[in-house]
Amino acid sequence: MDGDFRTHFVREPSALRHHPALVLNADFRPLSYYPLSLWPWQEAVKAAFLERVDIVAEYDETVRSPSMTLKIPSVVVLKDYVKPRKRVAFTRFNLFLRDEFRCQYCGSKGELTFDHVVPRASGGITSWENVVAACAPCNLRKGSKSLRRAGMNLRKTPRQPGASELMNTGRKFPPGHLHESWMDYLYWDAELDA
Repeated sequence: MDGDFRTHFVREPSALRHHPALVLNADFRPLSYYPLSLWPWQEAVKAAFLERVDIVAEYDETVRSPSMTLKIPSVVVLKDYVKPRKRVAFTRFNLFLRDEFRCQYCGSKGELTFDHVVPRASGGITSWENVVAACAPCNLRKGSKSLRRAGMNLRKTPRQPGASELMNTGRKFPPGHLHESWMDYLYWDAELDA
């Protein structure tokens, strides 16, 4: 894959490119940071009409039906609190997010795959504690050898991340498009008062 792995891994539906709504939980925090919790404007309008969300910010553009005119929501907050998961699913995406989309051997960002630290041929299992993100050249170089035999070192010890830890890691990777009405709820660029 050429370019930044994240742009290839996270494919946005085309509807999200035009007036997406940032979705906040009832505590006014995004449901997720990476990928950022966004709905197509049609879903946000439908949820508002069904009184499942409150609209807290709007775009200048409007949509019309025969009986009403509505500004397109840019930020919506759920009326019912959705309890965040405590357990993080062991997926390729979450593994790459935990490792900040970097090879855990050389630190590069391209051609990511994953590697078993203790090779499966030597009894290694597929778990948070034994699998790391690795670039293709490092993965090929290590092969089914131990770290010592391959002469390689890990940048950090692999472990299972907590849900809040993974969410905080996701905050380091803002999407390419951030509407100004979202900034008060994302805290990516917020300066703290001393």
